[in-house]
Amino acid sequence: MTDVDILIIGGGPAGLAAAAAAREAGCERLLVLEREDAPGGILRQCIHTGFGLHVFKEDLTGPEYAHRFVRRVEELGIPVQCGTMVLDVTGGREVTAVCPERGLQKFRAKAVVLAMGCRERARGALMIPGWRPAGVYPAGLAQRFVNIDGWMPGRRVVILGSGDIGLIMARRMTLEGARVLACVELLPYSSGLTRNVVQCLDDYGIPLLLSHTVTEIHGRERLEAVTVAEVDAQLRPVRGTDQRMECDTLLLSVGLIPENELSQAAGVALSEVTGGPLVDESLQTGVAGIFACGNVLHVHDLVDHVTVEATEAGRQAAKYARGQGEAGIPACQMLQIRDGAGVRGLVPQAVHVANLAEDLPLMFRPSAVFRDAATVVRIDGAEVARKRHRILTPGEMVRLSLSKALLERHAAARELTVAVAS
Repeated sequence: MTDVDILIIGGGPAGLAAAAAAREAGCERLLVLEREDAPGGILRQCIHTGFGLHVFKEDLTGPEYAHRFVRRVEELGIPVQCGTMVLDVTGGREVTAVCPERGLQKFRAKAVVLAMGCRERARGALMIPGWRPAGVYPAGLAQRFVNIDGWMPGRRVVILGSGDIGLIMARRMTLEGARVLACVELLPYSSGLTRNVVQCLDDYGIPLLLSHTVTEIHGRERLEAVTVAEVDAQLRPVRGTDQRMECDTLLLSVGLIPENELSQAAGVALSEVTGGPLVDESLQTGVAGIFACGNVLHVHDLVDHVTVEATEAGRQAAKYARGQGEAGIPACQMLQIRDGAGVRGLVPQAVHVANLAEDLPLMFRPSAVFRDAATVVRIDGAEVARKRHRILTPGEMVRLSLSKALLERHAAARELTVAVAS
């Protein structure tokens, strides 16, 4: 058994930012475990720009952004053990891992930071009729093929779903000489950032078919075509709207799922909305000493927001490891944070007002597209804050900040809700 102060599971942007923040907060015995052969996470294959605009005030590629944190961790002397698969985490913060060089390892930590990221939803979750031919890939896997391995999945492409990875791959495949026939989205709005719709589809003349879906996959050994149909308000295919698209590649960009099998093993309660842990203002889960940040907590739209969140998780984990953090606050002593109308996935889900050192950040996604709307904050039913927005879309996270002074005036309250109103 190896004892450490803080064990960080995941060496992507969240894990590296948390590690750097913990070291700068005075924690000496740190260890980052990463299952890939190199740190940096998904950013290593994201060679497009658009990263770092908030954190560094620069327009960086994914590898450039990741390298800044890899270099920072190296400068701080934080060990990162790559090629290591974590098998189990207990509620007592004992971690079991395995790697080829060291075999089976056991660690005991004063604090654990969960930063495992997320995975793509695969075809099996979609129940699309047809065989299982070659040529059907999650968009992120295709991105790795093209950007890291140098392989082209195909030449005639249909993309199902308008998540950011799918939108970016529409542009990437076009630049590599493929023809992208359409991006097909089940909902009446895109689930990606507006800037990606404009820069990746509109700029290249790629049609975005809203309220459409793929109803059948054709081909047995190799994908030959897909059938696309319009859907009604209940998301059911409309008879007579079928069209066959001849293609050799179908990329799936149909959602991301936080990697929380280890969280569940440790007894961490998960949100039914975000799929990530329920956390308080310190990003601590309901299991004392276990913290969560990044896409394992809730799927972000910008890596800059991941960095800010993970930095706070690292600071709070260091505080807990020094014996200065709260060892699990009873729910009855906390202000519970609830989703109101038009709001999905508020994080954090609870706050102990007496523990706030500064203003409280809240993040969520709108449940639909709202124009000229307002976010309304209520505490025990009374409105305490309102902010106008020109447009709110599910593809772009909303960030609110509630002042510490405001929350202290309602320290005895029991429930805070955020809703979207006209």
